[in-house]
Amino acid sequence: MLRVEALSRRFGGVYAVQDLSFEVAPGELRGIIGPNGAGKSTLFHVIAGHLRANSGRVLLRGEPIDRLRPDQRAQRGLGIVYQGARFFRGLTVRENVMVGAHCQTRHGFFGAALRSPLCRREEREIRARADALLEQVGLTGLGDRMAESLPLGQQRAMQLATALATNPSVLLLDEPASGLHSTERQQFARLIRGLCAQGLTLLLVEHDVALVTSLSHKITVLDLGRMIAEGSPAEIRADPGVIAAYLGSVEGEPS
Repeated sequence: MLRVEALSRRFGGVYAVQDLSFEVAPGELRGIIGPNGAGKSTLFHVIAGHLRANSGRVLLRGEPIDRLRPDQRAQRGLGIVYQGARFFRGLTVRENVMVGAHCQTRHGFFGAALRSPLCRREEREIRARADALLEQVGLTGLGDRMAESLPLGQQRAMQLATALATNPSVLLLDEPASGLHSTERQQFARLIRGLCAQGLTLLLVEHDVALVTSLSHKITVLDLGRMIAEGSPAEIRADPGVIAAYLGSVEGEPS
């Protein structure tokens, strides 16, 4: 579903990601972890289209997307939930989710300006889909609330609904549990498990190793821009290289 081939991105003479390759199967939740400075955020932004790779390719369902803008990648099925509470202030919860669905509409600028029959029909469909997604993420009845009035955990759920409104085939999650307290993390984890159960493909970039290992089918571990391990959560927990990367080593042996 998602393939990264020999991907490298450098800043000046320093590689943030170097010669990285992996594949994410349909319906898989792939976790990306690593110590601070491992290259996780750079990888996320290259896949999302906010940074251009110096070499290598990113393919979505077998189609190269390297030259596409972020909005074009969204149209082809790449959904994104960003780190932090990013949303449109001054809009309601429902309106925020509806914004996500507009990348899939067909009526265009003039159709919207003239309020064409196609435009009106699509707006009704988008509103109904937004309400259904709000119900899916546990925000039933909150569509008319102003987005900024929600607590952080509900704002993160709203962001997830907005990303789902793009009808993604692959969903990128960038530190989705950042700033959430324990109960909110548990609620968000349940939402992610539900999406996995529905067959959605997810790529989870997270500092919270315990959260990633509890959710992921497979985990890719980065350190200094390179992959140092890949496997199941159990394999990653037992990998000496991963232990050394996080905890350091003594006389060449994992600490």
